[in-house]
Amino acid sequence: MRAGVGAGRDRLRLEDGRELRLLSALEVLQARREAEELAQNEGERALCANACLLARALEKRGRPVFDSGRAVLTAMGVREIGALAGRWAAFDQAENPAPEDGEERALALKKAWSTRLMSAFGGACSGRLGPSPQRSGPRR
Repeated sequence: MRAGVGAGRDRLRLEDGRELRLLSALEVLQARREAEELAQNEGERALCANACLLARALEKRGRPVFDSGRAVLTAMGVREIGALAGRWAAFDQAENPAPEDGEERALALKKAWSTRLMSAFGGACSGRLGPSPQRSGPRR
């Protein structure tokens, strides 16, 4: 189980019994480095990056399904790699929102509140302000 701010689920169960696991920052960097070694040109970079990410994130019964990005490329098709990598990215974003995601949400709420018609004197205090009535009885 992972720890940290907003720590939530760390695994997404797939229909076939496999799971996608959230990765640490180090694991993501390692996947990128492996992908750079696999990709022979710019056009291959995204596919190799997704395969290397899946090699680390895809598990069955708590164990990696693949030992490398190359093994993923050998066993899966382009569409399956893309679909699983997309599911992992959506899961990661939902469980680990970026600080910018929070700021965008906050700004949207702030804008919604600022454009709402409001009166400072609405409701029970809507009468005209005047002098307070004098108190009867002793003051404390």
